[in-house]
Amino acid sequence: MEKFLHHIWQHRLLPKGALATIDGEPVEVLDPGLLNTDAGPDFFNAKVRIADRVWAGNVEIHVRASDWMRHGHHTDPAYDSVVLHVVAQSDARVTRTDGTPIPQMVMGGVEELNERHRALASAPATALPCVDVISSIPGIYITDWLTSLAFERLHAKVDRVLGLFERVEGDWRSVVYVVLARALGFSTNSDAFERLALSVPLRALMHHQGSPVSVEALLFGHAGMLSGARSGSPEEAYMNILRQEHAFLATKYGLGQPRTLGWRMARMRPQSFPHRRVALLAAMVSGGFLIGQTIFTVSNVDEARALFRVPVSKFWQEHFTFAPSEGFAGGVLSGSTMDSLIINVVAPVIYAFGERHGRPEMQERAADILSSLAPERNSIVRGFTDAGIPCPDALTSQALIQLRRAYCEPRKCLYCRIGHRCLTRR
Repeated sequence: MEKFLHHIWQHRLLPKGALATIDGEPVEVLDPGLLNTDAGPDFFNAKVRIADRVWAGNVEIHVRASDWMRHGHHTDPAYDSVVLHVVAQSDARVTRTDGTPIPQMVMGGVEELNERHRALASAPATALPCVDVISSIPGIYITDWLTSLAFERLHAKVDRVLGLFERVEGDWRSVVYVVLARALGFSTNSDAFERLALSVPLRALMHHQGSPVSVEALLFGHAGMLSGARSGSPEEAYMNILRQEHAFLATKYGLGQPRTLGWRMARMRPQSFPHRRVALLAAMVSGGFLIGQTIFTVSNVDEARALFRVPVSKFWQEHFTFAPSEGFAGGVLSGSTMDSLIINVVAPVIYAFGERHGRPEMQERAADILSSLAPERNSIVRGFTDAGIPCPDALTSQALIQLRRAYCEPRKCLYCRIGHRCLTRR
């Protein structure tokens, strides 16, 4: 509740009409001040007019006025600079350490605003509680907010990329390798793929470029996937080759024993099985991992898609796992999967490289690639488009996903510009 009062004060959501202290003196808020998230008064450097005098100082906010004493402010000199005490309920008068009274004002209209906030925050997780308001908000506000959200999401990915850059000691090819591996897991197996890539370093794999069997042996063996084929089958024969190769190479590079990474396959289409994704990663590495260099020169969507047109080995063109498969599994990724990798690999890596090396033109190029890519098609994007928010490109669809994940689902409506409009509508 106190944070809610902070929000009302900070964003000037006080009800229209005359404001006054509990002693009847008129109050005019000239500047709400700066929110303080550390110890001390809630807002620094505020400016208020009380009666005919302008006061510059700090503001403290409480649900109940008596909280001033309960928190010990009346004996703390840090609160002697408070020029206005703002409360929802005035159940006491407050003073500084020397006994001088502090002007106190009751924040009116709190219950109405709180009811609106409660209605937003208590809506079912699957609902879009502001759906009735979105269509009435001027487009410029929506566009500005979505632009901020798009870069908020992009910067979160960039921070992860730069964190990897430090972890692999500045080797950009290894960064691309780990980022690509994580993206191949999508949301279901992303953590498992990242752990796999970090446990089988690119520098070891690159000693065997041109040898698909060796690269597959290291990756599949360390992923714990070399078991379960039918005895005497061609699949078992291939797995035996990989097992032997893995045992030798794992010892050579000191990689240790394979560990369970927690692969998930439930309710997943065969084309998305982790085995297929590991096979693609192996194909890209055994082919020289050219993406590790060429990704930084990509300037458009077509060039970005070309990075991922790498066929898997013959075995994986006919299999979804190490079990016999019916029908043709295919050799390359679908267009939608390539586009997902552009969003989660190409754009963040290019942007991160530009940020790390002071190349703003690369950051702009990354954003331009997202702006020229078709929007993602999923239930989140569909929910917002049904509510009246257009989604012309992937930069916007990323913004909508960020809005849903970072604001709607945790019900951070107070920090959302659309939620703010819901609260302030008259």
